[in-house]
Amino acid sequence: MMRVQLKKPSAQDEFEFLEAARRSQSFLRRWTPPPCTSAAYDAYIERLATPTHDGRFVVVRTSGELVGVINVNEIVRGSFHSAYLGYYAFVPHVGHGYMTEGLALALRWVFGSLRLHRVEANIQPGNEASRALVQRLGFRCEGLSPRYLKIAGRWRDHERWALTVEDWRGRSKAL
Repeated sequence: MMRVQLKKPSAQDEFEFLEAARRSQSFLRRWTPPPCTSAAYDAYIERLATPTHDGRFVVVRTSGELVGVINVNEIVRGSFHSAYLGYYAFVPHVGHGYMTEGLALALRWVFGSLRLHRVEANIQPGNEASRALVQRLGFRCEGLSPRYLKIAGRWRDHERWALTVEDWRGRSKAL
C-alpha cells in the first residue's frame, strides 16, 4: 500500500503550501524556486486551471501532510500528446521515498486520465536524487540540453529524461 496519495491543489492549501515552500527555500534554491508568496501561489493555482497545465500535491495518506508537488506543464495535444513534468519534495520529507511513490501515482494519472503519450523531466546533471528517482520509474536519458533553464539567475544545463506510455505499461506489468 502506498504511503502517499495525490491531491489537486486548491486555494485552501495556500497556508500549508507557503509554509512548506518557505521551510524548503534553501534546499530547493538550486533546483527550482517554488511559489513563496500569496500572489505567486494564486498565480500557480490559476495556471493549473488552464488546459496546458495541471498539478497534484503529494500528501501522506494517513495525516494529509504535504510532502511534495508534481506539475504537468506545457501539455500539447494533437499528434504530440506530451508534457513536461516538474516535481519537488519539501523539507523534512526529502529522501524518504515519498516522491517515488507520488510520481508513480502521477504516471498512472498522466498516462491514464490525461491520456498523454510521453512525458519529459528535465534535470540538472548534479541533482543525483532526481536522476535516481526517474531512473527507478523507467525514464531514459535522451541527452543534454546546455543552458536549458534559468534558475537562481543562471542558465543551467539539464538532462532530458523521458517516458512513453508504451514503456510505462511494459514496466508496470513487469512489477
